[in-house]
Amino acid sequence: MIEVRTWIERWGRRLREIVGIEELRAFAQRSREALLVAAVTGAVTGVGVALFDRAVVDGLLDRVFELSPWILAGAPLCGLALAAAALRWLCRDASSSSADLYLQAFHDARRPLVLRDVPGRMLAAIATLGFGGAMGLEGPSLYLGASLGTVLHERFKRLGRVADRRVLLVAGAAAGVAAIFKAPATGAVFALEVPYQDDLARRMLLPALVGSATSYLSFVAINGTEPILPVRGTPPFSFVDLVGAVVLGLLAGFGARAFSIVVRFAKRVAASVRALVRIPVAGAILAVLFATGYALTGRPIVIGVGYSTIGWALTTNRAVWLLLVVLLLRCCATATTVAGGGVGGLFIPLVVAGALLGRAVGGVVGDFDTTLFLVIGVAAFLGAGYRVPLAAVTFVAETTGRPGFIVPGLLAAVAAELVMGRWSVTPYQQAPAAESPRKQGDS
Repeated sequence: MIEVRTWIERWGRRLREIVGIEELRAFAQRSREALLVAAVTGAVTGVGVALFDRAVVDGLLDRVFELSPWILAGAPLCGLALAAAALRWLCRDASSSSADLYLQAFHDARRPLVLRDVPGRMLAAIATLGFGGAMGLEGPSLYLGASLGTVLHERFKRLGRVADRRVLLVAGAAAGVAAIFKAPATGAVFALEVPYQDDLARRMLLPALVGSATSYLSFVAINGTEPILPVRGTPPFSFVDLVGAVVLGLLAGFGARAFSIVVRFAKRVAASVRALVRIPVAGAILAVLFATGYALTGRPIVIGVGYSTIGWALTTNRAVWLLLVVLLLRCCATATTVAGGGVGGLFIPLVVAGALLGRAVGGVVGDFDTTLFLVIGVAAFLGAGYRVPLAAVTFVAETTGRPGFIVPGLLAAVAAELVMGRWSVTPYQQAPAAESPRKQGDS
């Protein structure tokens, strides 16, 4: 009887080793812990992003836009100067990067995000965007979430849990994007898609989704659920419209490629030119761009985050030439803000550029009654500029509440991606995960 029991125990241990029961149990335990910490990361990030949004929009930008145009023209210069001071005195370095820091930390464990740099960089972002810098809120939001995820990972790492350092990094980044756009699926897809060209980060989907969902809930509990892209009409599916989507995608691809070249040059200027030189020059250029846009439209349309520019473009009977001029002015203003050392994101500038281009194409074909081409332009320009076609299509479907935009948006995004080649607004994306990772250069 004892021999039989010993034989059963021995074969039971061998069977558990073959099946990997202990490994599966350990994996399940780590997965539960990772999802729990991802939820905490998302909830905290959502609150932080909500406060950041309030500080920029309600605290500064709305009040700055009430000033005289003569004063408003010089506001971006003040923002760049304050941002430079915050980076110099509150951070270890004066880098104005935000989303790029997430990509660097994702690919290189030797360049982690550090919590003590967060206050200085967030204050720099508030100064840049609150005084009219032509960049987006999503870059600092992503940086905030990724930094919080890194801190929580280090905390749980001491307990021997949540082994992969990138799990909470991605969950935090997804939470930041999901909160600021009120779009949880977009946040998860973007955080997974942006580290690589033509690929996704692997084995991190569930933490990214959990972080995005809890962040969204925290954010909307404070700032509400009002959509950022109000649209009209039902997207048609005629053959002519689908062909138009492909043509618009090709145009957006060329535009995004030119924009990425200019932006990456502006990043090199910000990193190599002294602040005492680049800030006054950038401020002067922004003042000229602002004056030109104000003279043409009667609104401060060239500076600021850009949501008001999309609202302006949605108004019917805008001349095609005026839409294209505003598109050029906005792109120049974004590049100038980057060159001046402004802290912000490039997601929304790409969205604004795509909306203006799409609206112009809609004007050419006589479609001013719906927002079909505007939304398609957003999907194509954004997808090409950041090389995130899935996130771009998810963004337009989620923020408009119209899943019917997915098919023409996909066609436009694919066409734009083909034209884009290997370019991107960031030099820190890597080759597909299955390949040998290497930094994509500026060539």
